[in-house]
Amino acid sequence: MPADLDISNPAPGISLRVIPRDQHCVSRKDISSSALRVLYRLRDAGYAGYLVGGAVRDLLVGGHPKDFDVATDATPEQVKQQFRNCRLIGRRFRLAHVVFGREIIEVATFRANSDDGSGDREVEGGRLVRDNVYGSIEEDAIRRDFTANALYYSIEDFSVRDYVGGFDDVQNRLLRLIGDPETRYREDPVRMLRAVRLAAKLGFEIEPATAAPIRELAPLLAESAPARLFEECLKMFLSGHGVESFLGLERHGLLPALLPESAAALASNRSGALRRMLLEGLRNTDLRVANDEPVSPAFLFALLLWPAYCRTLAQLQVQGVHVAEAQRRAADRVTVHQLDTVALPRRFSLPMQEIWLLQSRFSSRQRKRVFRLLAHPRFRAAFDFLSLRLAASQEHADDVVFWREAQEKPGDALAAQLDSSREVADGDEAGEGPPSRRRRRRRRKPASE
Repeated sequence: MPADLDISNPAPGISLRVIPRDQHCVSRKDISSSALRVLYRLRDAGYAGYLVGGAVRDLLVGGHPKDFDVATDATPEQVKQQFRNCRLIGRRFRLAHVVFGREIIEVATFRANSDDGSGDREVEGGRLVRDNVYGSIEEDAIRRDFTANALYYSIEDFSVRDYVGGFDDVQNRLLRLIGDPETRYREDPVRMLRAVRLAAKLGFEIEPATAAPIRELAPLLAESAPARLFEECLKMFLSGHGVESFLGLERHGLLPALLPESAAALASNRSGALRRMLLEGLRNTDLRVANDEPVSPAFLFALLLWPAYCRTLAQLQVQGVHVAEAQRRAADRVTVHQLDTVALPRRFSLPMQEIWLLQSRFSSRQRKRVFRLLAHPRFRAAFDFLSLRLAASQEHADDVVFWREAQEKPGDALAAQLDSSREVADGDEAGEGPPSRRRRRRRRKPASE
């Protein structure tokens, strides 16, 4: 398919290819039963309905989709009439959500690419801000983002329908934008992040013409809603492909647009220690996802913004700010600045800051402080973060050993160890020179005197 295809007039570039059941691996047994119920209900009511997008793409490469989306010629209101368990959402892009317990089947009406004058399609500065003009399946295919996402599975004959060459691109593990790449990125800058994320998730190569404008257009991400970029970050880094997503952001020049202060800190860190730590943390996160273990957005952003925190902290200390005050200011400053790009909710930003601020307390061996830190609700996350810092430097190796053992010991045994260590330290200090004279406290005269 030509890269410069005019998406406002799909007819010249549209060529339907029907891939019969015996030539693809999509099977109904791998499709959500809820999605099948939606498809059959729409068919029985006289509407066309297809499984579409990521689910078809993932099934073709042997994956296991979590979400199943449906495209139909029924309007959202007509879909709602067919399902009592349906709610309509969205203003920019009106959709029907059919709810089956915890599972939601998203049903979208075929969209057109032309403006019918109704005001339901709005473009501002090249960006599509409203898109509710309905059209045919051919128009719907041509307005999707990547060819791999424009494949339709039909329950009528169990075929896959391809209008833009997506089937071959999936077989060749190639991610290609539909239409002119620069125009499509300007229409929605988040597509640049989606390209990196999908390539990382699927192990696809980004087609050269699709990749070419990304570095130059990366600053357009500043125009995207910070809340949307937060959600995109979670998809990139907490879905089991964080390392490859990060490397993709670096490769295509998107890191400074998404994490500007961390990108600057990484660039100035000549030893590469901060980058080693960050990649090790993402590697661990990917492993946890693969093992179905819980992952935390707070820990993720503590990791992603740690380079920025370290750099800001160093700058404040050079200015003469006391260490404890510099730590607090650095944590606040990095968080506030990042909010301009990514809307990090307070329920994640506050624990993130606690993880940072607890790092300086791991050097203490005073009995009261040790037990207070062990009881801190953020201790485990902070300790895991401390352990992760060994990927950058062995400076804290002794602290990691001490606190790992401290967690395993009974309280009384730990207390005895700390008391013994303190006595030894006091004894060593006493043997180094003449004992220090204790100051006598002056007795205050009673008021009656």
